[in-house]
Amino acid sequence: MANKHSTQHKILDAAQSLFAETGFNGTSLRQITSLAEVNLASVNYHFGSKKELIQAVLQRYLVVLMPRLDQEFTRLLAMQQQNSLNQVLSVFVSPLLELNKVHQNGTRVFLQLLGRGYTDVQGHLRWFFNHNYGRVLDKLVLLVQQACPQLPASELFWRLHFSLGTVVFTMASNEALVEIAEADFDESIDIEGVILRLLPYLSAAIAAPVSTVTQFSQTMPMLASEGR
Repeated sequence: MANKHSTQHKILDAAQSLFAETGFNGTSLRQITSLAEVNLASVNYHFGSKKELIQAVLQRYLVVLMPRLDQEFTRLLAMQQQNSLNQVLSVFVSPLLELNKVHQNGTRVFLQLLGRGYTDVQGHLRWFFNHNYGRVLDKLVLLVQQACPQLPASELFWRLHFSLGTVVFTMASNEALVEIAEADFDESIDIEGVILRLLPYLSAAIAAPVSTVTQFSQTMPMLASEGR
């Protein structure tokens, strides 16, 4: 890995900070070069384009996270039994916390960046993930399908999407949540504790009976018509 004081590293740190704070669309290369104290030619030389810089910022986390997840998913699939949804989601805890070794507050920052990829509609990231980590993501989907065989593929898509949004929001507001927990409930909790509290909620939400969704969708139009 290049020296931490290298131009490339300074660009990545500056880009990461700005992307997490103002988003991919809201951050210009000029802002990145100004914060990193480098010229635009340096960005073009090391990364080629803004899209490639975005991918590089995420990649330094993904090269740590995805091999660990791949190992855990493979282990669960090799057990040849139906794992519970909580077992599947629990394998994320340790690999996510390891991201704090990549960068200070790396777990929170990475999930914020991941969320930015969705809210800023960065289509190239979909290709990037599928091309580099599609096999790993397929294992995750398979494990969730095995844990929730009653869910149609379309319903599973929505629930995983909503779950990602929940995770991103929770991590983005992590510091505020920790302060509230301490002030209002006298609870001392760290990032690991937040994640562990989140898992049962996600498990219940993803595995909720489909009939509940159908019943709700049928009830809402009736309530709307009664309110007229």
